Amino acid sequence: MIGLISYLVFFTTVAAILSIAVLGLNLQWGNSGLFNGGVVAFFGAGAYTTLILGGTPQEAHLGGYQLFYPLALAGGMVAAGVMAWVVGILTLRLRHDYLAIATFGVAVAFENLMRNAEWLAGGAQGLRGFERPLHAWLGDGFTYNALFLIFVLLLLIGTYLFLQRLILSPFGRLLRAIREDEIAARSLGKNPARIRLTAFVIGSVIMGLAGGLYATFYAFISPQDVLPILTFQIWAMLIVGGAGNARGAVAGAFLIWAAWTASGWGLSRFAPVDLQLYTGSIQFVLIGLVIVGMLLWRPQGLFPEKLVVSQSGRH
Repeated sequence: MIGLISYLVFFTTVAAILSIAVLGLNLQWGNSGLFNGGVVAFFGAGAYTTLILGGTPQEAHLGGYQLFYPLALAGGMVAAGVMAWVVGILTLRLRHDYLAIATFGVAVAFENLMRNAEWLAGGAQGLRGFERPLHAWLGDGFTYNALFLIFVLLLLIGTYLFLQRLILSPFGRLLRAIREDEIAARSLGKNPARIRLTAFVIGSVIMGLAGGLYATFYAFISPQDVLPILTFQIWAMLIVGGAGNARGAVAGAFLIWAAWTASGWGLSRFAPVDLQLYTGSIQFVLIGLVIVGMLLWRPQGLFPEKLVVSQSGRH
């Protein structure tokens, strides 16, 4: 029984962290129409920077500044935001498929940099030596994991409420107006490029927060954690839940993470031994099938975007 509860705490923690990343993508794609194919780069920037700033001294690579944890986590968010600002200035003039390819290239470049630049972040061995917050008082057991889960859930709720207020604000209405008809928005004197860049940076900062929490939870990050498959997982979560609906984004994250873990467990337990060697590849195929199947069956997702009615009663 205790083992089951411990696993549920682990499952919910990871699902909640991924939910935060999906909320960031929902702002970019669901509300702004920005096809970010490099989600994992901004997630990874937050993860690596948090561990570099908050980790213990290391001889082989950068880091060991041992900053107070909230500062290290904020530093990861800033790093993701700065990267998004640079990438956005260079790529946001592109549209749809071209933007997706450009941002996907950023993700591939980021993973290769982390894998080969040992002086920066340990290369293929990754970053270790991170002292988990309050570890000296709480240890590594169930109590720590449960309290960290509460912390993650509070951040998830805070992120959700922040984005809901943002989307209901004039800025949020402007985002949807630009998404639906950029020419009309420009004719009203708006600056679509600046608005899109703002949304891109905010969404990436949220992804950086998720990355920092992920690295904190495992007290480790490596290039294996920032492979492009993570981008497709997060996209699958948003597509299944429903782009443009924050509630759907969170629900999709929990559903896809449950399907991912259940498929891994089922393949490792019931599949023939020869087939178990390809468990990871099979799961990747399943993610692709989920995305394609959902787009064919219910492209709006399980929780479609709802029209927002202003106080004056107009849509």
